Amino acid sequence: MIQHAPWFEESRLGMFVHWGLYSLAARHEWVMNREEITVEEYSKYFHRFDPDLYDPREWARAARNAGMKYVVLTTKHHEGFCLWDSALTDYKATNAPAGRDLIAPYVEALRAEGLKVGFYYSLIDWHHPDFTVDSVHPQRNAPDVDALNEGRDMARYREYLHGQVRELLSNYGTIDYLFFDFSYPGGMDGHPAGGKGRDDWGSQELLAMVRELQPGIVVNDRLDLPGDFVTPEQYQPAGPMMSDGVPLAWEACQTLNGSWGYDRDNLDYKSPDLVVRMLVDGVSKGGNLLLNVGPTARGSLDPRAAESLAGIGEWVRLHGRSIYGAGPSSYVPPADARYTQRGDRLYVHLFAWPFGFVHLPGLAGKVEYAQLLNDASELRLQEPDPEQEAYAATPGAQPAGTLSVKLPVQRPPVAVPVLELFLKEGTDA
Repeated sequence: MIQHAPWFEESRLGMFVHWGLYSLAARHEWVMNREEITVEEYSKYFHRFDPDLYDPREWARAARNAGMKYVVLTTKHHEGFCLWDSALTDYKATNAPAGRDLIAPYVEALRAEGLKVGFYYSLIDWHHPDFTVDSVHPQRNAPDVDALNEGRDMARYREYLHGQVRELLSNYGTIDYLFFDFSYPGGMDGHPAGGKGRDDWGSQELLAMVRELQPGIVVNDRLDLPGDFVTPEQYQPAGPMMSDGVPLAWEACQTLNGSWGYDRDNLDYKSPDLVVRMLVDGVSKGGNLLLNVGPTARGSLDPRAAESLAGIGEWVRLHGRSIYGAGPSSYVPPADARYTQRGDRLYVHLFAWPFGFVHLPGLAGKVEYAQLLNDASELRLQEPDPEQEAYAATPGAQPAGTLSVKLPVQRPPVAVPVLELFLKEGTDA
């Protein structure tokens, strides 16, 4: 557990929001990089950024109704555009047609809904004139790349980076979470232009400043330094994440459709059922899920994302106590199931619905009561004779120590059915 911020692992579910000029292009947040667009060409989006439907209260309500406990917004992505009124640049929302600071109402909306406030800040900046062209820069393949790098000074950029982080952590009250993105000291995709890491960012000094300004904040691991938690991206860890045998706090950041920013023509959406299984799987291994949405350039949630959030929220409303404050269990679940545990309550998440019984190894004599969590209806328990031989309609014995739970024939109409088992007092967790 993160000692200075126990809320993080209690929460288990948060919302990531990627929103910026790339929302106008509507074809992936890395469009500037992918299409090798120059700063001059990309400026057309700056001159058209007018999010007239932006209402962060809508975002906050959608997050809360989905069962999320915190929200993380891209204050500045790799494109360099700032959603707040930074004193250090003209490339900001107040100078675009938006004409206002977009971070202040976001912070206010989250607090009004009782949600923790998170900021994302990109260490990368493809707009800044001192950010040297490297292996992720849009102009990495330009024929005059050496000339482009003449006069660029990472020391000046580093001062700019630290100054902007200071602004974000000084001007909006208590900030609970900070997601830096990202370090690549070995470069990317084998490109000879190389990469950037802790020395380029001044990571040690930057992290010290963050801790001084916001002592209670949680910070991720992408400064090329250890952080409060680790951040697997777009994959589910195979088990608890460990370092030298010690469990780490971790958070899987996942998209709904493979893109972080609004991607109009990307139809590859994960179903709410799949996202619920990802959430459960992560909590069973000690992790959080940070699920992304990419609002449109007008500032509204993509209706497809809103529908997904509503579906997730329907499951969490009935099953939240199997997630919030829960974590891994020392018991071994049967196939097609995941365990989470909170105190003396063991939760059996059934990814497949078995016929008749579910057999739980090692739990015979350890469960006082069992029920379906969605409606609190009792489930009957059996501890079969370990010597029983199978014959006709009589099932054979399960291994010694197995508890059998009688299930209804009809699967509950929820994304993932959950059994809530109340362990007997004194039972080892």
